[in-house]
Amino acid sequence: MKDFVDGTAFNNEQGNRSRKLFAAVVLAALDDAIADDKKYGNGPEQIARWARSRDGREVLSCAGIDPNERVVTGLMDFVSRGVRTSVALSREESERRHAAEQADAA
Repeated sequence: MKDFVDGTAFNNEQGNRSRKLFAAVVLAALDDAIADDKKYGNGPEQIARWARSRDGREVLSCAGIDPNERVVTGLMDFVSRGVRTSVALSREESERRHAAEQADAA
């Protein structure tokens, strides 16, 4: 019984690592689309084309993201804002956004 539990825990851990790896691929695709948007002006279209492609849907699924049209729209909105993923995920950006929301509410 103990071997079964260890095996299950190992498989679960491997699955989590795999999900994180595919999530990193999604973040890289977002950064590439943002760079394309700044350079050529077609970033949202690029990320939408990728997310709707067979490979894009597969990567999104492996990252634990349901590849539906709502997700594609969200990815396009994110790219159109032009904020790099490393900046968007940073604590400073999160605190700045939270402060701006509170200032708007007041």
